[in-house]
Amino acid sequence: MLTFEVPHQPEYSRGELLLRTIFGWIYIAIPHGLLLMLCAFVLWFMSIATFFIILFTGVTPRWYYEWVVQMQRWGLRVGSRLYNLADGYPAFGLNGTDDKTAFDLQFWQISRGELLLRTFFGIFYAGIPHILALYVRYIATAVLLFLAFFVVLFTGKYPENWHKFNVGTIRWGVRLNLFLGWLYRDYPPFAGRPDENLLKNLDHLNS
Repeated sequence: MLTFEVPHQPEYSRGELLLRTIFGWIYIAIPHGLLLMLCAFVLWFMSIATFFIILFTGVTPRWYYEWVVQMQRWGLRVGSRLYNLADGYPAFGLNGTDDKTAFDLQFWQISRGELLLRTFFGIFYAGIPHILALYVRYIATAVLLFLAFFVVLFTGKYPENWHKFNVGTIRWGVRLNLFLGWLYRDYPPFAGRPDENLLKNLDHLNS
């Protein structure tokens, strides 16, 4: 179960919108990006170690799961601001907190067979089809982000349906990455809806 939320705000700051758009790459993207790149470098070595740990012991190390979750929370804090989906400045650090975003992931134990399947064939049966679908969706999201800038600038409000769609696009991509990283249990749906909504739809179909 994945929790990935950026709640829609009733009002958005025009001043922060302009500041982020013009200078956000200086005071948000660069400092946070450099630190996140270092964390990603560490994660690369952790992923290699985790692969062999799971392969030989059948146990997913908690430290790998916790590191990924903390990185995703940090990335969501930063991305939500750079995409103008939330106001405020994102907190630094793996243990940073945020009242504008929410991320959590249910821990599960992947089997050796599923580990090998995702590692060597995941790009073919999950990566490629999802990437192709996401490419089209990201184009639509880019258009909505551009239009939303002017709507917020002139009205101080972000169209709620646009906000939901754009958050869903990011959620979709994160869900795919977590699946390929052995931490999301089920095959990711071709949708950006929250997991709770997907489960409700599945229960409705099974009833």
